[in-house]
Amino acid sequence: MDTETAYNLALDYLYSFVDYSLKHSSELAKADFNLGRMRDLMTALGNPQDTYPSMHVAGTKGKGSTSALCASALQAAGYKVGLYTSPHLQEYGERIQINGEPVSHVELIELIELVKPAVAKIPLLTTFEITTALAFVHFAQQKVDVAVIEVGLGGRLDATNILTPRVSVITSLSYDHTAVLGNTLTLIAGEKAGIIKPGIPVVSSPQKAESLKVLENVSAERGCELTLIGRDVRYKTGQHSLDGQEFSINQAEFSIPLLGTHQVENAVTAYAALQKSGFNLSDEIIAQGFAEVRWPCRFEIASREPTVIFDSAHNEDAFLRLTQTLETYFPGRKVVLILGISEDKHLTAMLNAIKPLIDRLIVTRADHPRALEPEKIVETAKQVGVEVESAAPVETALNRALEIAQNNGSIVLSAGSMFVTAEVKAAWQKKVAK
Repeated sequence: MDTETAYNLALDYLYSFVDYSLKHSSELAKADFNLGRMRDLMTALGNPQDTYPSMHVAGTKGKGSTSALCASALQAAGYKVGLYTSPHLQEYGERIQINGEPVSHVELIELIELVKPAVAKIPLLTTFEITTALAFVHFAQQKVDVAVIEVGLGGRLDATNILTPRVSVITSLSYDHTAVLGNTLTLIAGEKAGIIKPGIPVVSSPQKAESLKVLENVSAERGCELTLIGRDVRYKTGQHSLDGQEFSINQAEFSIPLLGTHQVENAVTAYAALQKSGFNLSDEIIAQGFAEVRWPCRFEIASREPTVIFDSAHNEDAFLRLTQTLETYFPGRKVVLILGISEDKHLTAMLNAIKPLIDRLIVTRADHPRALEPEKIVETAKQVGVEVESAAPVETALNRALEIAQNNGSIVLSAGSMFVTAEVKAAWQKKVAK
């Protein structure tokens, strides 16, 4: 059998289990999340996650960027670094990387064959649990020096939470997945704080008072030192341009290619987490790693003329930050927003956050079972008072957005959900290649 056929069969096997990322929020709320299955699976596989040190990163927003920044700095220091994130943009293997290289098709096929006997003995495993196991096994096989592990959903009952890391990191908390995590910041913070382990240092991005109180209480209960960015680690922002932005901590200067003030917050969080991880990285090495970080579809400027931006904002707080970033880097310019979202998102709040900048909303639907029907988005957009039209498939939506932007000089922006932006990016790359 050729590799590509075997690879597609391997993915079919993974997707034959319950994949909650593809389920509607009503099903997600009924999900039986527990760590027992995951512990049984990892015991059957020899507990590979205990064979290397790790950093564990939870949060509503910024956890992927913070994980990527940590991994990039550790790589700059000469370590062999595993990075586990989700979801993927274009290739499943992007979820499991070593030194920035995704697991190959051949490696993924072999890993799946390896775990199949153990998986067969444990009922009710999910796609995410098995994928997490694949990452842990791969990192052990490849003898990584350290792994940076991003939480999938929540924290307390997330499949990754069988780790005992060197440091637990919690990035900015806001409302998301409320059907599962709860509809108050206290409940959400309680779920995220589930990754805090007795005696293990905790690093937190700046938080609203309600969330911070929970993190402080849980850290105190479990005997953990809590480092809060902005209070215990102070920083100053510097110059910024479309090529990146600068900031300083104490006397050390840093620059990152990621744009938006929230990315400086993520970078300072990563800096503090690295300091607490015990890897003894110098400021110079961290600065080198930060400057080299790559994290696509986070205010990624794919083209300056016409201006095309890919972003992953998918809740109200993220849209507020996206609006702020647009006003900082492109003052006075309107956007043609290509939007598709999951059905569990608070669409009205998201649209209101960016409404002042919208010239036209192009509603589309990605090839994803959780995508909200375009008609419902159009209906809400009209209630909010946004000029709207729908266009599908995604490629058609991109072409329509480019056509409008050409006529009035607007920015073409894709946001709302990672799976829509991934398809818009693929359509753009195809266009550029032509």
